[in-house]
Amino acid sequence: VAINKMDTTKWSEARYQEIIKETSSFIKKVGYNPKAVAFVPISGFNGDNMLAPSTNCPWYKGWEREIKSGKLTGKTLLEAIDSIEPPKRPNDKPLRLPLQDVYKIGGIGTVPVGRIETGIIKPGMVVTFAPAGVTTEVKSVEMHHEQLTQGMPG
Repeated sequence: VAINKMDTTKWSEARYQEIIKETSSFIKKVGYNPKAVAFVPISGFNGDNMLAPSTNCPWYKGWEREIKSGKLTGKTLLEAIDSIEPPKRPNDKPLRLPLQDVYKIGGIGTVPVGRIETGIIKPGMVVTFAPAGVTTEVKSVEMHHEQLTQGMPG
């Protein structure tokens, strides 16, 4: 959590702690662990604590957050963002591919377009489109006109 505009409070530690307390309460209410969240006092206007530690808040010793494999620490917003683990892609679940569009291209055929949410799609697979119940074989998997061996979530 970037606590912005700290320069307008003259880098008040009391105000910083007050915001952490209120925000932690909210984070807990919506189902997250506040100890897994980094809190960084910043001044977006001046760039303090964004890329490099600021000298304007000598009381700030850095952020700490707990993850499954241990604790992570840092001082800047960039370090906090870099510490976020990307979510695991749900490759092991059944294929779910919401269609965004369907093109009928002469000489090629019907081309359904969408983003894979779960599962994997490969050429040769037999897929069924719901709710119509149309079953067909996947001839090719492409992304931005580039042929792929398989399509994955994302």
